[in-house]
Amino acid sequence: MRIKILQIIMNVLLAVIVVDLVYSQVIRGPYYYRLSTNNRIRVVPLEGKRGRILDRHGVVMADNRVSFDVMVTPQEMKNKEELFLFLSKVLETDQTTLAKRFQQRRYAPFAPVVLAQDITREQAFVLEENRFRFPSLIIQEGYRRFYPMKDVGSHVLGYVSKISRSRIEKLKDYGYSALSVVGYAGVEESYDQYLKGAEGGLQIEVNSRGQQVRILGIKEAQSGQDIQLTIDSRIQQFAFEALQGKSGAVIVMDMDNGEVLGMVSSPSYDPNIFIDAKMNKQTSSLFADSSSPILNRAVKGLYPPGSVFKIPIAVGALETEKITPQTTFVCRGAFYLGRRQIRCAHTHGAQNLLEGIAHSCNVYFISTGLKLESDLISKYAKLFGLGQLTRIDLPFEKAGLIPSQTQRRMLLRQGWYKGDTANLSIGQGDVMVTPIQLLRMITLVGKSGQDVQPHVIKALDSQEVEQQKYILQRTIPVSEKTFETVRQGIRGTVVDPHGTANQLDIAGLITSGKTGTAQSGGQKKHHAWFVGYTTSQKPDKRRLSFCVFLEQGGSSYYAVEVTRNLLMKMQSEDIL
Repeated sequence: MRIKILQIIMNVLLAVIVVDLVYSQVIRGPYYYRLSTNNRIRVVPLEGKRGRILDRHGVVMADNRVSFDVMVTPQEMKNKEELFLFLSKVLETDQTTLAKRFQQRRYAPFAPVVLAQDITREQAFVLEENRFRFPSLIIQEGYRRFYPMKDVGSHVLGYVSKISRSRIEKLKDYGYSALSVVGYAGVEESYDQYLKGAEGGLQIEVNSRGQQVRILGIKEAQSGQDIQLTIDSRIQQFAFEALQGKSGAVIVMDMDNGEVLGMVSSPSYDPNIFIDAKMNKQTSSLFADSSSPILNRAVKGLYPPGSVFKIPIAVGALETEKITPQTTFVCRGAFYLGRRQIRCAHTHGAQNLLEGIAHSCNVYFISTGLKLESDLISKYAKLFGLGQLTRIDLPFEKAGLIPSQTQRRMLLRQGWYKGDTANLSIGQGDVMVTPIQLLRMITLVGKSGQDVQPHVIKALDSQEVEQQKYILQRTIPVSEKTFETVRQGIRGTVVDPHGTANQLDIAGLITSGKTGTAQSGGQKKHHAWFVGYTTSQKPDKRRLSFCVFLEQGGSSYYAVEVTRNLLMKMQSEDIL
């Protein structure tokens, strides 16, 4: 009886084994064959070369160089500890770092994992020789961004880095993957879709040692488009040198078409460090730095304009007939508002409008501003584009704020007092603007209200961008008589012996502009401004407008000094 039971059990087990074999070999056979085939097929990503960035004369500002990355395919890893030990010796790094990088694959579990970037050619050779020991190991030849001008052009160009998880989710349907390198800030970000190359791939069959047997298919990577900027790398260099490391910004623009020829923000940074994986600590410190080297002060920095704001005050007062060019106010060194005293830089005595502009008299413009009142001041400031985006083709531009009595009452339900109007009349209080806005404002004065849009793009992939579209149809509704009066005033700033920028009366140049000194709060030094435009007395030279800003730079004298150094350098190089 026991023997029969044992035979029955054995027969049942044998039947189960036979059925399983039939199922595995006959019914599921094709599936397992495909699975084994997939295990022998590897897809090696091919990186598309990023487009170059050139200046207006073809000087390369952002290029590419050959590099080598170390990657592994997680599904093929069998001896992870041995591999990490080997890599740590060759790459001179610790195994813990490699393990952490491997764990970061979770948001793209089936993609090759990058363990090391931009290794030396010698290291790549050693790893390639040992690939037979580690089938999961891939040495990928690709490209790394390279910025020859280093920190001179960083805020215009931006930088590139590995794509973030959040951007993968947004861009995964547009040809981006976990291995993509994307632009951050500057032109690299705003024109990323043009600069980015299209990724390709190589499908290869490998043996059990990870050695290539044959190529099964290839999708060629495509290079991104080259971009040519309006920037003149010479002017960019001169502006950088003129700042001498001071915190601030310098912008130079072609008045006639809005082409930005130079844009520098300081402190700056070397965008090359974002490409070097060994510089992670340094890149992190950039974002934590209290001096904000990452901030492009030219388009994102918000500051009170100080006396530069007297230009829209003058325009508004003339247009509304609150004053005439001959209207005179007496400056005794300060304006008294109740018990409050608002000081002027000097005791100017009797001043008409042209003298008030040239000498930047606070008493004159507070008196004028109180006649004009806050809502009209706000109206004319906005007419010149202050407190509004210029829509320059760089990311994250800030709009700023032009306050008024009506706005404060409606939005904040707060009162507005004469002291607020007095502050606003000399560019203090809540008013906040960017340097690019003040550049646009002074350009409007020089062009009798014909607006242009500041921009940095000149050509895409050798195709010239139509510059005419940046010469806007908008002309602000201000009379030519008013513009001519204000132009006489800002010319006096330079040619009047007592003008606040008389250092800019340079032989061979015709320069006009307005100085500004603005309180920055507390015991900090004042901000310093100079905005203006110039042309050479030589024929066929561009008319250039410019803005120089020194953050906590003290007196506007220092902004004028930077401007003088820049103009004289451009003149000596036959740019002016």
